[in-house]
Amino acid sequence: MIAGMRRLAALVLLGTLLGCSRTEPRADADASAPRVGASVSAVAVEPAGPPRLLYLPDGGDVAPPRASGQELLPGPWGLRGPSRCPPEMVDVRGRFCIDRYEASLVDARSGRELSPYYHPTRRATAELYGLWQKRRGDEPTEAGRSMTVPAPPAWQLSSDPEPKATSRAGVTPNGYLDAMTAARACGAAGKRLCAPDEWMMACRGEQGRKFPYGATYQQGKCNVFREAHPAAVLHGNASTGHLDPRLNLVAVGGRRLLRATGATPDCRSQWGEDAIYDMVGNLDEWVDSERGLFLGGFYSRSTREGCDSSVSAHPRQYFDYSLGVRCCK
Repeated sequence: MIAGMRRLAALVLLGTLLGCSRTEPRADADASAPRVGASVSAVAVEPAGPPRLLYLPDGGDVAPPRASGQELLPGPWGLRGPSRCPPEMVDVRGRFCIDRYEASLVDARSGRELSPYYHPTRRATAELYGLWQKRRGDEPTEAGRSMTVPAPPAWQLSSDPEPKATSRAGVTPNGYLDAMTAARACGAAGKRLCAPDEWMMACRGEQGRKFPYGATYQQGKCNVFREAHPAAVLHGNASTGHLDPRLNLVAVGGRRLLRATGATPDCRSQWGEDAIYDMVGNLDEWVDSERGLFLGGFYSRSTREGCDSSVSAHPRQYFDYSLGVRCCK
């Protein structure tokens, strides 16, 4: 009897469903939709293509192999998305950022440019400007007697600037920096002095070479080991007068010894599609070291050591015309 009741219930349910299927569609229903019991034409189904690969970020940046006909959903490869570094800096293996060019200084409060030929304090600027105007007439060389002393901006003689490092192409980088002032200038820009190993890695480029341009020294590729020393030109002695504001203005054969930032295109440390300029030559650069350390060599330093060139003979308080900085972050 129970089985018979189940069959009866099934027949009632089937009749209900068939009755519902004969109900006329509502006026707001889609007239194009097929109805139960109506004749339905065959619908063409496109063949499934090759599978698509979904990119799930795991910290890598290498695309998986692509089979013929496969499509890759958006991933990092071949794309230059927003950099983790500010636009004036270069990303080194995702570990740190470094300025593309040697630092030129501005006043953090006003944005006005500081003279690159003086230590960036009012007192030192005023003292050196006055001193070398007096000494100029007693120089032993004609160049030393005839070359004028560059005048600093008037505001730099009347107020105490707050130096801030900037990284720009085509400008004279600031020399005459001690390590503390260099660190303060980087800090005002939201940056810091580079650690020595960071500086070395950045200089060697992504291929890890001793020189920005290759594995062996090539004269003239970087602005180092130049044909003259500016102190010898002005003072007749390469070991004297290193605070003379004119030193980085000296030209030999019509070419200035210190070059504008980025003006030596062969001397670039390559990182992907970007590059860092003048890490060898132009100016020595302070790095973060308790004992006092600067790297890279300046334009008249007689070194063929490239990225390995270092000087640790001076304390952090020392400064002269050949010392600048670039910042890290």
